[in-house]
Amino acid sequence: MAAMIDPAIGTLLAGAFALLFASAALHKARDLALFAQIVAAYGVLPGAAGLAWLVPLAEALVSAGLLLPVTRWAAAATGSGLLLLYAAAMALNLLRGRRELSCGCGGPNERRPIAAWMVWRNLFLAGTLRVVSLPWTDRPLQPVDLLTVAAGVAVTALIYMSADGLLARIAPRTLGREHLP
Repeated sequence: MAAMIDPAIGTLLAGAFALLFASAALHKARDLALFAQIVAAYGVLPGAAGLAWLVPLAEALVSAGLLLPVTRWAAAATGSGLLLLYAAAMALNLLRGRRELSCGCGGPNERRPIAAWMVWRNLFLAGTLRVVSLPWTDRPLQPVDLLTVAAGVAVTALIYMSADGLLARIAPRTLGREHLP
């Protein structure tokens, strides 16, 4: 029998990832020209900068799709694919020795250089997002579940922001940049 997840856990994960992708789409869309420069600097695909606007569009669609049961599976698969693509682009450039590139994962005014921990973060997030694709049990959500989901999404967002900020400050000094998958 296939693994199934409780709808409260599935909704919490879908909500947390929807928030993550909405935030990512918004910060890229706020300065598409800068994001296009970041994409071009990666040097992964010729002409990719001209298509940079597709990234925040895809992220926004993933965010919305995660919230609808009919599109949740496709949105989770697409979101996982995007995270794997980001991880691969960073890993490739780290292996090339191009550590000064901006990750493109902060706001338009935040220029953080790529690092190995970001590759690992995106691999972890891609795998976790796939959990949303598992079948959900038929148990209806109760009012207490909705409170739990709302609080869980808020706490997950705070933990993510805290861990991301902490790793951005300490990981380059303590982990180094050589620990790639």
